[in-house]
Amino acid sequence: MPRLGVNIDHIATLREARKGSEPEPVFAALICEAAGADSIVVHLREDRRHIKEKDVYLLRELIRTRLNLEMSIAGDIVDIAVDLRPDQATLVPEKRQELTTEGGLDVAADFKKISAVREKLEKKDITVSLFIGPDKKQIDASKKSGVKMIELHTGRYADAGKRRERERYFRQLVEAAAYAGRQGLTVNAGHGLNYFNADRVAKIKGIEELNIGYSIVCRAALVGLERAVREMKALIS
Repeated sequence: MPRLGVNIDHIATLREARKGSEPEPVFAALICEAAGADSIVVHLREDRRHIKEKDVYLLRELIRTRLNLEMSIAGDIVDIAVDLRPDQATLVPEKRQELTTEGGLDVAADFKKISAVREKLEKKDITVSLFIGPDKKQIDASKKSGVKMIELHTGRYADAGKRRERERYFRQLVEAAAYAGRQGLTVNAGHGLNYFNADRVAKIKGIEELNIGYSIVCRAALVGLERAVREMKALIS
């Protein structure tokens, strides 16, 4: 069964709604760990809209599972990652005006920059993953860049309104996971997954971890964070 990485960005979003001190993301991370999360995921955005530097340093100090830092390839963010030394760094595209990450990296177009960042992070024993669409061109470029891990963007599948579209995007994920596996890459997946669609992705052969955040935090508002994580863990198992 795939592991579950819980993204706690939107715990920080709640805090920033009032610019206060609660809820505290590190407390949420500890609850997620106790409920069975296999890793804690946070995105330190360039505009610091939710997670801040102090959050990632507290998480690095206090959590006992893996810390997966989602990040752009901007120089100041890379410098923080090098100093922080998370267990994993997932490189993602980032636009200031977007509500959430809109798509995967274009590794082929930014090959030199991504490869240089990968090398810099790996020198600090940080596992590097690339967040990409389920596309053979991007998988090939990722492999060529030297990474050993990718995360497939599941947003198109998750957002598809019509069954025919949903099935087409699901097949793309199945084919991409199989292709990446043949290239020797570890394959994770995430974006837009929830309590209605994650179980199907969890059954795709070769996918080792699902990274899910927004839907878990939404569920937590109704039933509590521990129960929300346990329910998702059971669902993908």
